[in-house]
Amino acid sequence: MTVKTLALFGGSKAIPEPFKRYNSIGQEELESVKSIVESGVLSQFLGCWDPDFYGGPKVQEFERQCEAYFGVKHAITVNSWTSGLIAAVGAIGIEPGDEVIVSPWTMCASATAILMWNAIPVFADIEPETFCINPSSIEKNITPYTKAILAIDIFGHSADMDAIMDIAERHGLKVISDTAQAPGTLYKSQKTGTLAHVGGYSLNYHKHIHTGEGGLLVTNDDDIAERLQLIRNHAEAVVEDKGVHNLTNMVGYNFRLGEMECAIGIEQLKKLDDLVAGRQRAAERLTAGLHELEGLRTPIVNPDCTHAYYMYPLILDIDKLGVSRTRIIEALAAEGVDGLAGGYVNVHLLPMYQQKIAFGSKGFPWTSDICRRDVNYTKGICPVAEGLHDSSFLGYEMCVYELTDTDVDLIIQAFKKVWANIEKLKLVE
Repeated sequence: MTVKTLALFGGSKAIPEPFKRYNSIGQEELESVKSIVESGVLSQFLGCWDPDFYGGPKVQEFERQCEAYFGVKHAITVNSWTSGLIAAVGAIGIEPGDEVIVSPWTMCASATAILMWNAIPVFADIEPETFCINPSSIEKNITPYTKAILAIDIFGHSADMDAIMDIAERHGLKVISDTAQAPGTLYKSQKTGTLAHVGGYSLNYHKHIHTGEGGLLVTNDDDIAERLQLIRNHAEAVVEDKGVHNLTNMVGYNFRLGEMECAIGIEQLKKLDDLVAGRQRAAERLTAGLHELEGLRTPIVNPDCTHAYYMYPLILDIDKLGVSRTRIIEALAAEGVDGLAGGYVNVHLLPMYQQKIAFGSKGFPWTSDICRRDVNYTKGICPVAEGLHDSSFLGYEMCVYELTDTDVDLIIQAFKKVWANIEKLKLVE
């Protein structure tokens, strides 16, 4: 078989034209927003104890539909998933100086939400198969000051929730599920994100479904639900008239999602299962075409889980390939494979944690009396996450494109073309 010249070296691209961008918004959303605009009521929240404390009719309708879909007692909308994380950490009763164990392999907001309540993020390493927080590393990082675990269902795959909830029960900890990237997936027949004390999902524009910006919290705990609603909407102004006596973390925000966004969310929720199924079909086709390439590990999905494939995660065996990840990405990008990510965030290595400077310039909260020990953020504490980021992880951002079968086949062709030219890439490394 003739090996075609890489586009990197002047050959023709395997993917001649960019793929169609992913867009889950259609005519249904347009009509729903039109009716809200014509009503003139774009939001109906009041920041006081009033029937409208809970928002307008579309907020209520969307939340009730989410409760039914996710099989939970309470669904609470917020204006972003970052807001949702902040509300969740506050609602579980975190005190200043408490430690919350979190994955480093995540968007920075997962850990920043902990700091917002003057609590201390402690980073546990990840599993090399699913990239989710490793229960054994959680155990090793528990101290007398640990109060919660924040588990991220990264890229669309659930963390090991049975093990995590068992750890939490034995140590008296609360668990938050950050399921931003995995809505509509399953963990042992239950919706991912619903097994923790509180969980939730992102409705940001580049997720499977979205409302532009937005987030959704879910819980089966009545007390946590009430506290989430209070933090969302000016808690300190509401507690007296509502008859709330526990004032812990009743410092409120304006985290409210409007009527237009919730109207869009109602239509988007109807599409979620089909949209996730489409990503799964594309990923399965991609795996079938790539799994025999030497030195490339395709995604691992645990038997009791389903995967949403917000990102399609690959692992490169750099030693076997003899070519750096940077060079492979350059070759694939030249063939027209857009949306590749070399590495992922290692949150503990961000400047804020390396210098321990967050609020003000004096190192608060780490240098204050509320921080009861010297928490270590040096490189080396999370070797799996660090190694993946530095050299071997290769992610394909599946939610960027529509991805027809033809598109997937072109991606496969591009990978096979690059792999067929590995020896030539070594010569110019």
